[in-house]
Amino acid sequence: MFTPLLTAAVLAAAAALTPAAPPPADEAAPSHVQRTTARAQDASASARGPAARTPVAPVPAAGEEERAALRLASAGGPDRHEIRHSGASYVKVHFDRFRLAPGDHVTVADPTGRETHTYHGDPARGGAVPGDAGFTRHGRTGFAALSVDGDTAVVTLHRRARHGSEVSVDRYWRGYSAAEFAARNPSAVRSVCGADGRRDAVCYRSSHPAPYAASRGVARMLTNGAGYCTAWRVGRGNHMMTNNHCVSTQSQLDTMEVQFDYDCATCGGNDPRPGTKVGAAALLRTSASLDYTVFSVDDFDRVSPFGTLFLETRAPVAGEQAYVVGHGDTRPKRISLYEERDGGAYCGVRTPQLGTEDVGYSCDTSGGSSGSPVVAGSSHKVIALHWGGSCPTNVGTRMDRIHPQIQDLIDNRPS
Repeated sequence: MFTPLLTAAVLAAAAALTPAAPPPADEAAPSHVQRTTARAQDASASARGPAARTPVAPVPAAGEEERAALRLASAGGPDRHEIRHSGASYVKVHFDRFRLAPGDHVTVADPTGRETHTYHGDPARGGAVPGDAGFTRHGRTGFAALSVDGDTAVVTLHRRARHGSEVSVDRYWRGYSAAEFAARNPSAVRSVCGADGRRDAVCYRSSHPAPYAASRGVARMLTNGAGYCTAWRVGRGNHMMTNNHCVSTQSQLDTMEVQFDYDCATCGGNDPRPGTKVGAAALLRTSASLDYTVFSVDDFDRVSPFGTLFLETRAPVAGEQAYVVGHGDTRPKRISLYEERDGGAYCGVRTPQLGTEDVGYSCDTSGGSSGSPVVAGSSHKVIALHWGGSCPTNVGTRMDRIHPQIQDLIDNRPS
């Protein structure tokens, strides 16, 4: 429910805007792409050529939109309100009116101040100042602040002026709890074959420093407040890559926020850091047939220290070691390095050519892994862009097919 502090006088009862959750899905690919499916096919089957895919939802349902009616007072001291939805994994607040008097500012934070997003003016109208947080647009008047993890967002109008500020919240998005996510996405783990071999990225910081270093450039991407994909920095400069079925237009990209360093602090500790969140900026290139999108982000200087990934331009080789880094099930970043947890064989390429554009591999993935980099163990460069699959083989677009389309855009020189 939507619970105010005692000082809040005008809040509406929460009501879900979305009448039903999207159809259950894992990180499966878009229905308009015609390529070979990875469902229990071997090399001889793949040689028969592309087969039509079954239409499925492109990303797992991770949250939903709720109504609100909150007006922040324009007189007196600081005006502080809580937007709380019990059990939510995140809260993302949308302002339909945001006019601040000189000297005033608004913060959106979690109750402890662990995450605080500050706005000195309406960023959708050019009112941001240096140091203000990123934002997203959602095809309506106003803007949405970056999300805060947890079930409560504290919205505060900090006043220096005696009057003149007009701020109101008309809705918010709340993330599903783990139980809700599982109930709404019952097939989201169908790409985990046997025991899940994925482990928190930090587990490999000492034992496998190269995969850990490669993982630093991988981010979780919140799509339109209610779904997740994975994205990652590619090459030198402000470039990110994900799937076309995650984002294919500028209007979709305007709804995206990107969260770097959403990693567990300790191996198996389930203690993720809040990371660093930024808004998406410009859609630079996209392809439905190869299922990739390249885009830039706002506040690039804040995320550039996390590093980047470079691309392999050769074809995959059967049997070579590979690993996948991503945010499957919306969870903190994990690396799929082994086929089975704790001592299993390294995962790797099963079928180097599925159809004409894809590669099949044995690394575990799940809903939310769409857009993850598939990294060659020999060079720690990206050999494919993960888009989906099902046991016994998961599937990505071969990077030697994507690279020719983006080589003029990406600086792929490691040094």
